[in-house]
Amino acid sequence: MSEIALQWEHPRPFVNTLVVRPEDTDAMGHTNNVVYLGWLEAAAWGHSHALGMSIERYRELNAGCVVRRHELEYMAATFAGETLAVGTWIDENDGRLGMWRAYQVIRPADGRTVMRARTLWVCVDMKTGKPRRQPPEFLAVYMPDPIAAD
Repeated sequence: MSEIALQWEHPRPFVNTLVVRPEDTDAMGHTNNVVYLGWLEAAAWGHSHALGMSIERYRELNAGCVVRRHELEYMAATFAGETLAVGTWIDENDGRLGMWRAYQVIRPADGRTVMRARTLWVCVDMKTGKPRRQPPEFLAVYMPDPIAAD
């Protein structure tokens, strides 16, 4: 069996691979919608860690990110036992409070994109929970990939 090349909408996404577990499915037999949010969060944290931004680093900087908005487009059902690739990247950053992170979920077995999503993350003070400007350390790593713009 030949492997299908995954068609990412971004030239260099950060990718997590997972297998849908039976407990991830709902009464209709497909992956429950809320489970996808957990997968997106796991991909976001994986990418943040790869960029050197762990929760410990957030605490050192007294700056973290919280969700303000999710946009989710479910394009095909997925089922227990299927392998999925969850890709993520920074799509936009206003250089002040917010950044948009994009996601694409692909089923490698057939190469089909099963979900597209975006999350608006807002920088907050870790002690007060109030919005604050992104520190320079965030702006150094949480910017769109310049290769994607070409």
